[in-house]
Amino acid sequence: MEQSWFEMAEIRRRKFANGVWIPLRAIHSVQELGARGHSGFKEEFFGAGSLAVPVDQKDEALNLEWMDVGISREHGASVDSGRYIPSDIYEVTRGQPLGLALVLEQRLNRTEHPVWHLHQDIVLALHLKREGDRWVCPDEGYVEVAKLSRHSDGRPYLLVMRAEFLFDYLCARKMGLYITSYRNREEVVEDVSHIKWTNDPESDKREGERWEGRIIAIHEGGMPFGAETAVFHVSRTDVDPEEDVPTFGFPTDDTTASKSWSFKRRERKLFIVQGEYWRDEWIDPGTYSPRIRGDSVPGSVFFITDTAGTRESKDTLDKESRWLWFRPDVITALVDRRGGNLRWYTRDTGSVSCSPDYGVHFGVNSLGLINGYAKDIGLLPDWQQRIWSGFNVSPEGGVSEELLASQMRADPANTEAPESRFVAALSSMDESFRAATGKPLLREHPYRPEVLGRIHRFRAIDQKGLFALAKDIARLTADSIDVAVLHEIVAPPKGEKWGSLKSLEKGLTSICPVEQARSTLTPLVGAYELRHADAHLPGSELAQVMKMAGMDESSAPMQQGIALIENCANSIEAITEVLPSLAPKASVEGTHE
Repeated sequence: MEQSWFEMAEIRRRKFANGVWIPLRAIHSVQELGARGHSGFKEEFFGAGSLAVPVDQKDEALNLEWMDVGISREHGASVDSGRYIPSDIYEVTRGQPLGLALVLEQRLNRTEHPVWHLHQDIVLALHLKREGDRWVCPDEGYVEVAKLSRHSDGRPYLLVMRAEFLFDYLCARKMGLYITSYRNREEVVEDVSHIKWTNDPESDKREGERWEGRIIAIHEGGMPFGAETAVFHVSRTDVDPEEDVPTFGFPTDDTTASKSWSFKRRERKLFIVQGEYWRDEWIDPGTYSPRIRGDSVPGSVFFITDTAGTRESKDTLDKESRWLWFRPDVITALVDRRGGNLRWYTRDTGSVSCSPDYGVHFGVNSLGLINGYAKDIGLLPDWQQRIWSGFNVSPEGGVSEELLASQMRADPANTEAPESRFVAALSSMDESFRAATGKPLLREHPYRPEVLGRIHRFRAIDQKGLFALAKDIARLTADSIDVAVLHEIVAPPKGEKWGSLKSLEKGLTSICPVEQARSTLTPLVGAYELRHADAHLPGSELAQVMKMAGMDESSAPMQQGIALIENCANSIEAITEVLPSLAPKASVEGTHE
């Protein structure tokens, strides 16, 4: 390796305080190649230990070094002259706690790997949930707050925490974080002419950090070059193998024999080139603690509030009753996050959230834009405001009529969203079929709740999204129908194969006219065919399929999506109306060909 690798300039420039993730503990063999003591061996190691220390004890903390705070100290409770010392407490002198460990390493027996615990107070204070080796914050979209890395054999080697959350915690406790770290880079080589250090060791010491570089001559295998090995051998002379119960006293000159010899190493000469770097870094707490202490943080997310392009933050959004405008794809961006939810109140109003405890009453205006009450948006946590702001647009098309009716006139519209009708219709159809035949029409699948949540108009922002919406509708209808149950009512002729929608049509013709059955199922057939439109259908056929699904080819994709959902809901409701007359019949080959 080049000399610069050992000098670690890139490592020395970086400060932990400036990172997105801050190490709380590390015992990390970054790389280890080859056999130690032999040519080609290369190793890089990084270790770090940390303490949370009250700000007013900073000066005391700065006196500590790598050997005081690093990785050599195990965590465990102890009793000193009757005084109990908790596992997380660090004492410099007896009876004077200085700080606490935010990561506690628990040693078990020699067959078990150490267990690293993130301090439970952090977990509770920041409302974290552990999922495997990650700690997430459900209140903030399940963002990853801390994570533990392991070697392939399961040994932990690094636990880091997201700086934003760590600073919040430290601020609330009026503490700073003191990190002591050590990094070692070394290589075994045959020739060191490329290393130009003039001192042994070469060193660079500055406030809070120290680097040393050295070259060590060794014999192949690792012994210091020129070393002489001395061997001392001592044995007992009073061993009697015939004695049944041997007992040996303290050895004396009369009962022992000894000999010694020495030899010089003869393996070839190699060199260890090594760079070592120690850093002691104090990290100040954050300025605010909005999560734990509830500090009010100045607005940093801005929204367009009028046609002149004025931008305002949460600091002024609550001044009067007004609304904001957003592109419709904001709904998908929110709902698709873990914990996201979409509920409908009327045809064009509902509630949307990207986290279970935060819902925003929204409306869809005449242009398909989303309206939200400005104050409601301003009261959201900053991380949610950042999502909304990415879709914010200038006012256009007025405020959703149904949203105004609800929020200002206190007279909600007496309408129903096609999305709500579709979900309810599917359930009613299955119940009605079960009541008539004793068996469900739709097969149960684990994906059903997830797919049902994706049936909404905002999927159809463009044509590709419209086709994806059609595919999910087909998965819940045609792909979920239990054909075997329908064939108990009307079976196909020998040698003929019916698909699910054809089988349903044949079943319906046993209780209603053929034309009625066919027209009732037409929107579902259209949805089924439309799901392949992006890959298979030419323009003329696409127009025909869209017509089957009851969509206007000239309208915007989102309007087409609304029509698709609505017409499929109508179809399912119409099927449900006639199902009570359905009953299993003896299968007759060729019936209703």
